[in-house]
Amino acid sequence: MSQPKALKKKVPYRHKIAFGMGMLANQMFPATLGIFMVVLVQNLGFPGWMWGIVYFLPRILDAVTDPIMGFISDNTRSKWGRRRQYVITGAVIMGIAFTIMWQLYGENSVNYNFGYFLFWSFAFYIGLTIFSVPYVAIGYEMSDDFHERTEIMAIAQWIGQWAWVIAPWFWVIMYDPAWFPTAEVATRELAIWVGITFAICAMIPGIFIPSKSTVNEDYEPLTLQNVSRSLKEILRGFKEAFTSVPFRKLCISTFFIFNAFNTVAGFSFFIIVWYLFSGDAGEAGIWTPLFGSAGALVTTFLVIPIVARMSKKLGKKNAFMIAQTIALIGYASLWFLFVPGKPWMFLLALPFHSFGIGSLFVLMMSMTADVIDLDELKYGKRREGIFGAIYWYMVKFGFAIAGGLSGVILSVVGFDGNLDTQPEGAITGLRLFFSALPMFGTLVALWVMRDYDVTEEKANEVREILDARKAEKETAPAPYFYQKDRLLSMISIDPDAEAIDAEINNLSIKKLRKEFKESLNSGIHGLCFSPYLEGQNLGDKLSRTQIEKRMKVVAPHTKWIRSFSCTDGNELIPEVAKEMGLKTLVGAWINDELEENETEIENLIKVAKAGQADIVAVGNECLLREELSEDEIVAYINQVKEALPGVMVSYVDTYYQLHQSPKVIEACDVILVNCYPFWEGYDADHASVYLTKMHEVIKEVAAGKKVIIAETGWPTYGKSVDQAEPSIENMMKYFIRLKKWSEKEEVEVFYFSSFDESWKARHEGDVGARWGLWNKNEQLKVN
Repeated sequence: MSQPKALKKKVPYRHKIAFGMGMLANQMFPATLGIFMVVLVQNLGFPGWMWGIVYFLPRILDAVTDPIMGFISDNTRSKWGRRRQYVITGAVIMGIAFTIMWQLYGENSVNYNFGYFLFWSFAFYIGLTIFSVPYVAIGYEMSDDFHERTEIMAIAQWIGQWAWVIAPWFWVIMYDPAWFPTAEVATRELAIWVGITFAICAMIPGIFIPSKSTVNEDYEPLTLQNVSRSLKEILRGFKEAFTSVPFRKLCISTFFIFNAFNTVAGFSFFIIVWYLFSGDAGEAGIWTPLFGSAGALVTTFLVIPIVARMSKKLGKKNAFMIAQTIALIGYASLWFLFVPGKPWMFLLALPFHSFGIGSLFVLMMSMTADVIDLDELKYGKRREGIFGAIYWYMVKFGFAIAGGLSGVILSVVGFDGNLDTQPEGAITGLRLFFSALPMFGTLVALWVMRDYDVTEEKANEVREILDARKAEKETAPAPYFYQKDRLLSMISIDPDAEAIDAEINNLSIKKLRKEFKESLNSGIHGLCFSPYLEGQNLGDKLSRTQIEKRMKVVAPHTKWIRSFSCTDGNELIPEVAKEMGLKTLVGAWINDELEENETEIENLIKVAKAGQADIVAVGNECLLREELSEDEIVAYINQVKEALPGVMVSYVDTYYQLHQSPKVIEACDVILVNCYPFWEGYDADHASVYLTKMHEVIKEVAAGKKVIIAETGWPTYGKSVDQAEPSIENMMKYFIRLKKWSEKEEVEVFYFSSFDESWKARHEGDVGARWGLWNKNEQLKVN
């Protein structure tokens, strides 16, 4: 499918370069950290377990705080937008903390240096979180175009790779007496230059990449109380994001490749110094930095351009599979190409070796942006911050494990930087891990990604739908909706009342899905039938074929079907339902168009006289829409009653409209009410309490007549109404409770609705189109 021209808007190169400068800082700090960490073991006497802890604990803090920062960033209302202020603030904190954390002195005890370094590491990683989560989200937001996203990430990675070109040369500077008397002195001074210079680089995206004001956006208020309460939302967002199979594949693959690589990355210094140069760091000279620097240059000038081109020609997944297969050759060859006396030979492996990490983030960050589109399509929310936080959580959590595992490996093989001679087998063990562990991680990732299915065509189709949805939302008239909190104006409700079946709130997603399916499969009283297919709208002619197809889907799960009209093919719905053994509540759609009303009513009478209607409803929410008066509706009811003796005749409206319409109540044979806790803004956990009260309110004025809930339900995607949040999880909770309550209280209920109907977005906004148990393709939303 060709991509619409609107999606091909190019991002200015100055913005791509500004984003790349942020990537340079984002990579320079960890690159330098990895170089300086050698000093802790080689010069300051940290044992392997201390190395492991200072690697592990700060990164765990970083990983835990990332999702919180993602939520804060996604919900920030500011004239500067959601991200820029955090990028700048985080950059300042990073620069200051990085400078201070390396002010270590050999005359202090190992324990003092350990505690000092650990404390300031925590400060540095807090700054890194504040910077990196919104920074990554900025990259996801910069373009909607499939290939433009790859170019943005390729340019950013190209600039960021210079960190790995520059940083390894610090080894030469640190251990050359002509520069500094000792390595610890070198780290103290170099840390100042690195901290200031790259903090400024980190600020550049926040200063130069424009963003729209979010002052008027409907975000969660960022009070301390709400941020605290947001932990539940963060966990829910994490679960929802991780239920995306493509996103899960990206995270798992990155975890294994990146962290298998980083577990052993620091060993290159020890292998070159101790295996190639018998422990003489000075003699190793330029060869220690050359491994990382040459590899970064290969990545910059060879890998990234090739991968970007492969992605355009072959697709992102195929480019990933090819690049990682090439990397396997590089990892394996290093076992043979580290040769004492011939240090230059390891350079032959680097063109292959560099394809592993060099291709990883170019492709994975671009693919994550595609997956975020899928998430928006499914959940109706744009959550770059949450997805970025979760993706980098996997990276950083794995990095923490990698750091800890590095210390374990050093201890297991018996390596000790304080010894003049290493124990037998120690260096061989390091070499074995150096080649084998990245190969293992890469093979796992290739297996995980073998059936990744977000192609360019699929990504473009999703983007088209999202753009169309956005256009519909922008042009749709404000829906009339139900009056929020109307119930509370009519009856007193304890705000602390326990929700019906409160234990449902504590069910895992897996158990909730299981109970929902059991409830649906055991059958519900009635379903409101949605006949319109994608692309159809009110007034379009419905075919018998499409009605039969959808009726076959819902028939096993219900006893009754409700229809809303008797024209344009809707009159076929009760006929098809009867053929499948279902009872019917048949509606005539009436409004202020009197001639159309007569046609609807004539057809309604014909359907009922044919024996296809068990209950008829003359109109739906006409009072709510202020289209007809109470007397006019009563006249229509009496007209139909006269024509259909023996058939129950009624009218449908909200419980509160009927509560104040005694003439309509009196005219109806049975009371049909619509009850929507969602539209009144009540949260899903307590919605059943409010539904019960709505039913009580109408029973008080029903004069002993049966009260049937003609519509109630919960949307799965779209915009929230106060505390009422659309989601599949909330829909499942509401459905389960509704079924239990209706059976216990013997209340007949019609659930709204059977299928999603996109046409309603034009009339009720995005949320109005997403009330179905099944989606527009007749697939049950709960898998």
